[in-house]
Amino acid sequence: MQQEAFIRLEGVEKEFRTAAGSFMALKGIDISIRRGEYIGILGASGSGKSTLLTMMTGIDRPSAGEIHIGGEALHNMKEGQLAAWRGRSVGIVFQFFQLMPTLSALENVMLPMDFLGKIPLAQRRKRALLLLERFGISDQAAKLPSAMSGGQQQRAAIARALANDPELLVADEPTGNLDSTTADSIFTAFKQLSNEGKTILLVTHERSVGSLVQRKLILVDGRLAEDSAKVQAGGFVA
Repeated sequence: MQQEAFIRLEGVEKEFRTAAGSFMALKGIDISIRRGEYIGILGASGSGKSTLLTMMTGIDRPSAGEIHIGGEALHNMKEGQLAAWRGRSVGIVFQFFQLMPTLSALENVMLPMDFLGKIPLAQRRKRALLLLERFGISDQAAKLPSAMSGGQQQRAAIARALANDPELLVADEPTGNLDSTTADSIFTAFKQLSNEGKTILLVTHERSVGSLVQRKLILVDGRLAEDSAKVQAGGFVA
């Protein structure tokens, strides 16, 4: 019996209109992703990778098509509904970490819990410390981001993204500012999270990540040029 898709995109298009004219960033994207898959979204600069990610996190809306995630129809939601859904369901990891500079690593991880209120107040500090410990930086808990290395900041950012235990974790070029050894450790951490049931969407231009992800989606000029699930024996086909 085929597993029902956790993420389903049907005919997704995105058009940007500028003074110079319109530009189609995404062209007829059809994708189905199972819960717990570790997906690498690859492509050259300008291929539509980051635009696709903004569609699947509800940060932006498609010009056409449908986006369904966890039974929710994102394309039909109002802005307030999208923000609430994103807070509950999505953890986001950025290339430039985006940690609050005046908060310690521990406080940065606790911040999403304070905003959403999903985790009881009495449990937030303990949960934040456990997440920092999981990524090997519990000794950095009291430090400000400026006193941490790039790799330590990115681990803190991943811990923060997991603060509210989201079903979906997305990362947009999360290793772009890290050395190769640290980058490999970040990719491995994502793989472990996938093994635990998290659905991981990793946008990257590094084709070397292909050996770590379960499945590759390759974009070229806004189109899905290759889906490795459809070329591997026994792969998941929508």
